[in-house]
Order: sequence, then structure tokens, then C-alpha cells
Amino acid sequence: MIGQAALGLYRTFARHRAYAVVNIGGLALGIAVCLMLGLYVRFELSFERWLPHHRELYLVQTELHLPGGAFNGAYPGTMAGLFEEMRQDFPGLVGTRIRGGKDGGAVLRGGEALPMDVAQVDPSFFDVFALSMVTGDGRRALADPDGALISRSAARTLFGAADPVGQPLTIAVDAPQTYRVAGIFEDLPDNTDLRIAILLPMPRKAPPAEWAWYRWGTASVSTFLRFPNAAAARRFEAKMPSFVRRRAGQELGPEPDKAITLSLLPVSRIHLEPQGTETAWRRLTVTTLGIVAAMTLLIAIVNYVNLATARSGLRAREVAMRKVLGADRGTLIRQFLAEAMLTVAVAALAGLIMAELALPLINAANGLSLGIPYALALPVLALLVLLVGATAGMYPALLLSSLSAAGVLASARSPGGGRAGTRLREALVTMQFGMATAFIIATAVLVAQTAHVRRSDLGFRRDGLIVVPSLADKRIFPDQSRAIVTALRDMPGVVAVGAGSVGVGGDGAGMVDVVEVPGRPGLGPSIKVASVGPDFFRAYGPRLLAGRLFDDRHRADDAGEWTRWKDGRNIVVNRVAAEALGFASPAEAVGKTVGGSLPRTIIGVIDQLRFFSPRTPDQATYFQYTRDVPPTPVAAIRFTGDPNVMMNRVRQTWRRLSPQVPLIAETADRRLGRLYQADDQAARLFGIGAGLAILIACVGLWGLASFNTARRIREIGIRKTLGASASDIVRLLLVQFLRPVLLANLIAWPLAYFAMRTWLAGFGDRIALSPVYFLAASLVAAAIAVLTALGQSVRASRAAPAWALHHD
Repeated sequence: MIGQAALGLYRTFARHRAYAVVNIGGLALGIAVCLMLGLYVRFELSFERWLPHHRELYLVQTELHLPGGAFNGAYPGTMAGLFEEMRQDFPGLVGTRIRGGKDGGAVLRGGEALPMDVAQVDPSFFDVFALSMVTGDGRRALADPDGALISRSAARTLFGAADPVGQPLTIAVDAPQTYRVAGIFEDLPDNTDLRIAILLPMPRKAPPAEWAWYRWGTASVSTFLRFPNAAAARRFEAKMPSFVRRRAGQELGPEPDKAITLSLLPVSRIHLEPQGTETAWRRLTVTTLGIVAAMTLLIAIVNYVNLATARSGLRAREVAMRKVLGADRGTLIRQFLAEAMLTVAVAALAGLIMAELALPLINAANGLSLGIPYALALPVLALLVLLVGATAGMYPALLLSSLSAAGVLASARSPGGGRAGTRLREALVTMQFGMATAFIIATAVLVAQTAHVRRSDLGFRRDGLIVVPSLADKRIFPDQSRAIVTALRDMPGVVAVGAGSVGVGGDGAGMVDVVEVPGRPGLGPSIKVASVGPDFFRAYGPRLLAGRLFDDRHRADDAGEWTRWKDGRNIVVNRVAAEALGFASPAEAVGKTVGGSLPRTIIGVIDQLRFFSPRTPDQATYFQYTRDVPPTPVAAIRFTGDPNVMMNRVRQTWRRLSPQVPLIAETADRRLGRLYQADDQAARLFGIGAGLAILIACVGLWGLASFNTARRIREIGIRKTLGASASDIVRLLLVQFLRPVLLANLIAWPLAYFAMRTWLAGFGDRIALSPVYFLAASLVAAAIAVLTALGQSVRASRAAPAWALHHD
């Protein structure tokens, strides 16, 4: 049976090369796309599953429930001292804290600071995260205040081929300190959000810069706990409200558990879980790409089944002859199924080869390191071969094996499945182009939204602006930060240097204040607080809607000079904050005092200043002023001239004044570009999948057009004999092919509308879902269908009537 199937496949290749290439190539391409996107989805779903006992590990989240709701949500961090208080109340609790991580410190060597992924952890770290050690005892090293563990790649970077164990390292986290390397651990895999190259012991007491070490509502460390099973974790989580009431009552009022709750999140869900004010864009992206992979494969399968069933009628005489020679129906069914499965197996092998060849390009374009796990891929492909082969082979096997040998041999032409077969093929083409049209709509909306985000008004001019988040590093003390800001202002070409607790890219420290409003019951709305220094507004240049900005002539402007809060302070609010406070217009807000026992007088209202992700809407914010450099400052340098020249001057100034801290300085455009990277990556992968899905649909339509045109040659000859022109024939054939393509809009439009409305909802600033995208996509799909079928139609219309009437 296998031999007969292989012979049948060989004959198909030999006699119908174009059909074989179209049918097998389309399915292979669909399998390749599904494989590549499936590998990406699998990678995103595998984060932290490499950890031993990952099902027992949980992240403690801080959930805020403040008035107004603007900043409510679950944040993936806790106050630094939370784990200490938990162990006091729950003896035997297993857990650890991670402070730092990506670029969390620097190794000082030869007067230079080399940024490294430094994390401070508790001695119990290895009770939670069982990292594989190359050499040394991890638990013993972390129990030593001067011990350090480094990764294999960090050891190679810092020490080359020499043995690092026992060697000293000067590492700056809060302040430079000398440690001794006590061991080496294996590099962490790519599918982890733990960015750690150096492990240091957690400070025994709060460092000077950590004023909020025991302040509820802050989130400066990640706290992880380990439980023997999920039931134990749920029992512990149920005790958290009483723990919060017991521990946070003095800070958060009589009902602290109503303002803050502590929840547990399994570590395997951290990567795709919506946290803080960010929406679930990552999970949505993974889901979308998974759907694209499935739909692309479905289009390819529909395409293959359509062509396979369409051309099966051409083998009716072969079936009749085999019946005459003694073949029974069961033998014919097995042969057709075996041929179909062998054909799909060839397509699967070709798709696997395509995916293997394309993966390096995909990895390079998207910064990935995906590989095909053959132990998993081969069984999945084998199952696909069985399912698709059975689906594609069953209909022609049952249809052809049921034909009467005498009837087929007496007929002048091969049966084609009749009207039912034609309707089935049209339904499959409708489904195929429905999904393809939905892809075209989605691609158009995705490209338009991406372009809109990049050119949308953020409230400040992006060009001529350099952002220096390194100034907020806790290793830079106030005296040093003042000297740095002064030196930056004195550089040639600098127009202004502003420093604030917020900056482009979302750096700095975030605080939220509940502001009481006179005459309004309750606590009032939650508003973000930003501390700014001189020239902050001059550097960013926001639009002033009403009132004035801060200046040094008004003593009440300077928050740093207050000795009593009851004396009040002046603040500047943005438009969103003015609306949240209940003012009908910016002008109405100016001069009003809010805050109850902690009065704040609004002196000005500005338009938006959006420093965060494009998915984050503009937040209600008030700005307070200090003549000194504010705490955790992010510097913004407004300049004129060549950005490269200015960046070199910034580097030279920084190295002179702060060599112990690595410089992070970028233009505002580059800084913002980092916020768009995830969406850009998803857009590229989506575009690849959508484009290839549309190509597969076109290939399928071309193959079906070729087949249907060939079957209507005699009809075309008769029509031309009766006086039909070539244009009449072309029109007749194109209308037949366009009908299912136009009906496909009934599938495409609602599918694309709900999908893209969900995707756009994740952006604070988004385009309107205009009907233009849907109409344009339908026109594009129709044009693609016309161009795909036009060649076959024109060739058929030019055939001589005499040849057409003799054609079989």
C-alpha cells in the first residue's frame, strides 16, 4: 500500500508539477509559519518554568485600592522590610527578597564603572531559587556579608580564563564595597525575568538612601515565598488582611487592609500577568500571535484540502480501471488515504526545513534565540500528518471509490463532484479569504497605530533633548548631584538642564498622594506627585494652559523651605489632575487650595507630559518645586547642535564627576524607542505571519482557478462559437472567483473588528477604528483575487473554439 501511494505521488509530481508545487508548497509554508510563531508563543509561556519546584514559588504583590482608582492595581514588589515582618509573625516561612537585578550595580575597576546585573538577596535565596552552582556553596556565600556569587559569563567577562574564586571585587550598589568571590553559578536561561549576574547579601539594615525601607505602599524589592502546595499558599494569603491590619495600622489609618492588600502570584504567571497601571499587552500579544499561527495553518490546510478534493475527480478513470481489474472499495480508500498522508508528510518535512532556515533571520530581526525542539516538534508534525491527511483524503476516497466503473468509462469526461462539490469548494475559499481579509485589516490597523504612537504629541519636543536617568542612582548623594547638574549646565550648547523625580522612559521615583477637595465628601482623588527643580519646565517646555510656573521669587513655591506642612505649598497640576479635582476648566483651578489639613495652592495648569509607555494614558499629576536638586532626580538636557557631540560632552563630564556610577544617557527619541520595542517586535512577527497567510490564500486561489478554468474549456468553446467575446469570457470567470471572495467579508469584518478593538483598548492614545480600513482591505482582497485569477481567465478566453471543443 505504501508503494502504491508513493507511486501515485510520483505520478502526480511528474504529470502535474505546477499543481504539486502549489498544493504541497502552500501547506509547507503554512506549517513553517505555524512552527515559527508557535515557537515564539511557547517561549513566552515557558518563563520561570525552568526553575526546580517552580509550582511551589510565589511572588508577593502589593495591590493598591486608593480613592479614584487611577493608580490601583497589583504591583510586582513590596516594601523592603516586609519579609522581615512576615518572618516575625510567621516563624518558619520560607522566602527571599531580590533587590536590584538588571543594571542594579556596577563593578569598579581602574577608575571605571562597569554596569552589571547585581542583585542583593537574603541568605535563604537558595531555599527558593535552586540555581545550579559551577563551584562553591551558594548558601554559605550569602551568609557572609562580604561574600559574592557571580555567573559563569560574568566570571569570564571580569576574570577571563583565571579562577575568580577568592578574588576581590569592588561593587557599588548603595556605596562602593569590596566583596570576595565565593562561587560561580550557571548563567540563567533566556526565558526568565530574573536578570542576575552577581549575587550579594542583602544589607542587614536599611541603607541611608532607603528612607522607605519600612514604609507601607512602596515597592522597592521583589519578595518571593515558597509553599509545599497551592493549598498552603491559599491559606497563607487568607491571613494577609489581618497581617496588614496588625502591621500597617499606624501608617494607613483605621482600615489599612482596605487601602493595601497582599496577594500571591505563581512565578510561572509573572511574565504574562498584567501588573501595575500597565495593561496585559504582553499576554494579548502572545495570544494574538498564537491565533495568527493557528489561522495561518488553517488557511494552508483549507487550501490543501480544497485543491486535493478538486483535482481528485481527474482520477476517476484510474479508479474505474482498477475496479475492472479487481480492486475493491476498501483497497481504494486505503490507497487514497495513504497518498494523502504521504503528500502531507512531504509538506511537513518541507515546512520543517523552511522553519529551520528562516529561524536565524527571525531571531536576528527580533533579538530572539529560538530553536526547534525536535523531541516535541516531530510528534506534533506526525499528528498533523495523520489529521490533515485523513481530512484531505477521506472525501475523494469515499467519493471516487463509490463510482460505478461502467458509468465512468462510458462518460465523455471525469466527474467533478457535481454541484455539491462546487459549493464545498466555494465555501472553503470563502473561509480562506475571510481569514486573509481579516489579516489585511489587522495589519493596516496595526501599522497605522504604530505610526500614530511614534508621532503623537507627548507634551514636549523630542528632538534636542538628552535624558540622564543615572542621576537618580542611589550611589550619588545630593552634594554630588548638585555638582553634576551645575557642570552639565555649563557645557557649550546647553539651553537648560532640568531635574525631576520623573523623566522620559518612566525613570525616577513614583509617589501617589490622596488630595482632599473642599466641599467634596471622602478622601479625594489619588494623584501622582512629581518633585521638580529649576529649569525642569524650561527643559521640557510643556504648554501652560492657565496661571504660571514655579520661580524663585515666590518663597511658597519652594517645598524645601517649609518647616511646617500646615503653612501650605504651591503646586502646578496637569490637565488630568485639574479635572480629577473637579475643576471645569484650567483657569478655574488656578488660585484654589486643596488638600485639607495639608493645603496645596494651585498656581498653574499645564497640558500633558507623557513620559511612560504609549499604552499608559496621561496620569493625574501635581508638581512640587525645590530650588535644590529633587530626590531621585532624572536630568533632562535641552541643547542645540549635534547630538553626538553633546553626548560625548555629557560622558566626559560624568566620568570626571561620578566615575563610580555607570552613565545611562540617551536622546529622548532613543529612550522612547525602548518603550515601543515590544510592540515593534510583535508587529514584525504579526506582519510576517499575516503576509504569508495571504500568500498561501492567493496560491490556493490560483490553483483552484487553474483547475476550474480547465474544467470549463468546452463550455468556453461553445460560448465563443455562439458569439461570446474574450472580454465576456474573462468577466464570466472572474465573477465566479470573486463571489466567494466578496462573501468572505461576512467573516472578516466582525472578526477583525472585535480583535482590533480589543488590541487598541490597550493604548492610552489610539486611532479610531475607521470603516476605511475595512473597505480598503476588502478592495485589496478583491484586487488580489482578480490578479490571481486573471491570468487563467485571459488564457482561457484566448483559446480557439475548435481546440476547446476537442479538449478533454
